[in-house]
Amino acid sequence: MSSANEDLLSLNEKTNPTVDTIVTSIVKEEEKVDTIVTSIVKEEENKGIACIKKEYIIERHVPKLAINCISESDKSQLNEDEPPSKKQKCSKSVLKGQNKSRNSTYYQIPQENLCSNLVDGSEKDSCIYDKCKFLHNVTEYLDKKPDDIDKTCYVYSIKGRCPRGLTCRYGSSHIESGKNIIDQTKYEMWIKSEANCRTLSKENMLKLRKKLYNFAKSEEAVKKIDNDKDLGPLIEESPKKINWKNKLYLAPLTTVGNLPFRRICKEFGADITCSEMVLSSSLLQGHNQEWALTKRHETEDIFGIQVCGNNPYMLAKSAQVLQENVDMDFLDLNLGCPLDQIYKQGAGSGLLLRSKKLEVCLKSMRTVLDVPLTVKTRSGVNKDQNVAHDLIPMFKDSGVSLITVHGRSRDQRYTKMADWNYVNECAKLASPIQVFSSGDIMSYEDYVDSKLQFPDITGAMIGRGALIKPWIFKELKENRHWDISSNERLEILKKYVKYGLEHWGSDTRGVETTRKFLLEWLSFCYRYIPVGILERVPQKVNERPPHYKGRDDLETLMASGNCADWIEISKMLLGPVPNGFQFLPKHKANSWK
Repeated sequence: MSSANEDLLSLNEKTNPTVDTIVTSIVKEEEKVDTIVTSIVKEEENKGIACIKKEYIIERHVPKLAINCISESDKSQLNEDEPPSKKQKCSKSVLKGQNKSRNSTYYQIPQENLCSNLVDGSEKDSCIYDKCKFLHNVTEYLDKKPDDIDKTCYVYSIKGRCPRGLTCRYGSSHIESGKNIIDQTKYEMWIKSEANCRTLSKENMLKLRKKLYNFAKSEEAVKKIDNDKDLGPLIEESPKKINWKNKLYLAPLTTVGNLPFRRICKEFGADITCSEMVLSSSLLQGHNQEWALTKRHETEDIFGIQVCGNNPYMLAKSAQVLQENVDMDFLDLNLGCPLDQIYKQGAGSGLLLRSKKLEVCLKSMRTVLDVPLTVKTRSGVNKDQNVAHDLIPMFKDSGVSLITVHGRSRDQRYTKMADWNYVNECAKLASPIQVFSSGDIMSYEDYVDSKLQFPDITGAMIGRGALIKPWIFKELKENRHWDISSNERLEILKKYVKYGLEHWGSDTRGVETTRKFLLEWLSFCYRYIPVGILERVPQKVNERPPHYKGRDDLETLMASGNCADWIEISKMLLGPVPNGFQFLPKHKANSWK
């Protein structure tokens, strides 16, 4: 080919490129776009910002302060001389952190409430206490009683008798002529079912309060083990084995892990449930509120109780009294609680720094127990100073049947992602004892990936993921994302309220207790981002969305991080709030609309 022809061909390729050249150019441009998109996505992930479809994002949202959702001390920090709009704008920097001293949402005035001895309205009933401060005039009480919230009493419909009687806020279905009526057939069936449930008797409760309960068994166990200076492996005839391979474990959750919430999670597929953290000191003093935490629902087929204490005598006694008085399938020792008031007493994560004392605690507890003993621990106390792996041999020697490792230190709280690699190393050391990992499971993809990447870990304990969306257990078992509607979510809340009224009572006090715990749960629920409005699925546990609107008004309301909107949801389910009601959000940021 001549030089002139070569020059002509070269010029032709430049002015009229071939199809291959064009395709190559397009591919390169697409790769550049993909790189940019990936970079943006990674940047958003690092910032913890969820990708929301543009049509749902609310631009230029101006936060407004809900005055009724801040404490009196915080109100005093606001400059009253400034106009409201300016005050709200400048005070956001003032209102940071947590409301650490939150008051009760509702105070019961005894003189306005009927004595519990008269709630059935029977002429034979009377109060035996001379100094009783409650109202004893049934007619006067009924005349002043607030209007019913609804016409149907859920408790009466399932039990045949409402224990709150004339004081029930749904009483029109079982109050006739000033009397609390009973459906005898249903009530007898209920009594039979309750007979199978073991609870602490009034007699033993009184013994605890008077320090007359016989703890000879646990005291002897502690003395024997504590006096043995060369603490070797705990020798037992029948080691308690646990096989929970691939089971889904609902984490013990303080405040929000109550019985009604656990029932919801069980219905969505949770396999293992555990009580809220029970303080050994309060348990041994016979506190009603502490013992109420140990109550088990009949649907909880694998149920454990978690205890927290700081010395062998206290923990061994707790193990003994629980073993002898309640139904449980295992007892779990809390070695992870990061709260200052617990840690400074040497309990919770504080025990991780007292390994010898911890060993005596575990062996003493194991000696008095007939059920398996498990532990839930954080990776360590201080950042980048993991200690859980050093304690694994001692856990094995002490007869621990299962170990759950939360892959964060006490100092980290929830600010960093859980270290599953470290938990997997602990699982290798613990074999053949099974190890569960806790932290950051928010979707079935997270769960499947964890099983593939960390094969030595037996299973997952799920906490925040369940609080944000309790249907996560259903998603994990069905390997899918559920684009749940706002109405379906509302039905879950309605069911929770019914279970709450059954558990805490259907009188005004029970209603307001249910409302309080509902609001505590809603402080997690709003973090859920509906699948249908996500640009990128799945949502990660540490992601927060920009301010957005839902696909309907209810979904928008449920997406609100403002405490005032949670109260509005509670009104839809439990009626208006009583006079003097105030619920302060745990985080002050939730006082802003």
